Amino acid sequence: MMLKIKRVPTVVSNYQKEESEEGARRGGGCGRNCLNKCCIPGAKLPLYAFKRVNFVADEKALIVGETPEPPVAFLDSLLLGEWEDRMLRGLFRYDVTACETKIIPGRYGFIAQLNEGRHLKKRPTEFHVDKVLQPFDGSKFNFTKVGQEEILFQFEASEDGEVQFFPKAPIDADNSPNVVAINVSPIEYGHVLLIPRVLECLPQRIDRESFSLALYMAAEAGNPYFRLGYNSLGAFATINHLHFQAYYLAVPFPMEKAPTQKLAALKSGVTISELVNYPVRGLVFEGGDSVQDLSNAVSDSCICLQDNNIPYNVLISDSGKRIFLLPQCYAEKQALGEVGPELLDTQVNPAVWEISGHIVLKRKEDFEEASEENAWRLLAEVSLSEERFQEVNALIFEAIASVGNGGQDITPNTIDKPDVEPQAPEDADVLKQSFHPATLAGSSGCLVLQ
Repeated sequence: MMLKIKRVPTVVSNYQKEESEEGARRGGGCGRNCLNKCCIPGAKLPLYAFKRVNFVADEKALIVGETPEPPVAFLDSLLLGEWEDRMLRGLFRYDVTACETKIIPGRYGFIAQLNEGRHLKKRPTEFHVDKVLQPFDGSKFNFTKVGQEEILFQFEASEDGEVQFFPKAPIDADNSPNVVAINVSPIEYGHVLLIPRVLECLPQRIDRESFSLALYMAAEAGNPYFRLGYNSLGAFATINHLHFQAYYLAVPFPMEKAPTQKLAALKSGVTISELVNYPVRGLVFEGGDSVQDLSNAVSDSCICLQDNNIPYNVLISDSGKRIFLLPQCYAEKQALGEVGPELLDTQVNPAVWEISGHIVLKRKEDFEEASEENAWRLLAEVSLSEERFQEVNALIFEAIASVGNGGQDITPNTIDKPDVEPQAPEDADVLKQSFHPATLAGSSGCLVLQ
């Protein structure tokens, strides 16, 4: 049996068309300034060359004042500055800064946003939800079809080990660039897409190189309120072209505040913990002396999930120092008819941001009636059962140990979880603060098909 769901696809580019329109345009030439071979010759885009950082060494250098100032402030001036430029040029489908946002009263402080414009004027499309790995299909929308005006800059490792910035750098088609582009249907301020090796047309699947790139971007931003997220196929990614999402929101995510219980430690210094007292079961990776130590542990875990056809989401938090890995089964339960109509009617697709506690609502009545109980009910449907979660953990620990991460004590924790109360949400004063910089006017077990 092939599992499918119908949902309204998110429009991430102004050049994203219905498939019928795409079919009519194919073979007729480009006629626009895209990222494909027809338009790349002679094209130039800003290039930010980042330094490969070492968490421990760089923090010590920062303390003694040995870290030189970068040529351009990556987050404030470059990423958010260029994003605001595209907003002023009218490239977004709506003004996300005008969307109403509130913190839901309760212990966890779930964040609700009313975004009525994100799904309008689009018809539902069928998506396969039982195959996490699917081959790239160039006939469908992909990021080589976006206009170059939607690209903010290229993001590459520096060749000489120092941060560099070039306002106009050629696009090297022979060495497929990593690019940062706007999402024209933003969830929040500064919502962008990181597209690794865009011209290689990689499918939506994590590998070691692409994941370390995402961690370097988080480290370069250096702001805990700028987070990156990843959705696998089957976990509400709708474009099968490798990409991460990122945006800025100046409030802690509920998942970031949830207590954890340590499960394992690696010789590299990376620790693996389990979320406690949170509606979605997940793992938390942190520590290690370098970005690469942490990146390898998480990316190898993601590869394990992909190879075992287990949908998952990832949140990269705390400037790349803390990563949440969240296997999920909501889309599968939806396809099997196991999700109640009261949840389906909200049209909420619980991907990485929703799971983290930032819930985007599309109907005013859902926003006005938002409660901690409703948020918990939705997210509990996303989670694997405890039994299935422990089975998945065992697969992950085995995978990490088998690829030379120097694993030690990699066994599921058999000690009863402590009854830890989650941190209380920020008090009511946080509601009076701006979420944006002031620079612009219990679930049942889930069947996973192998």
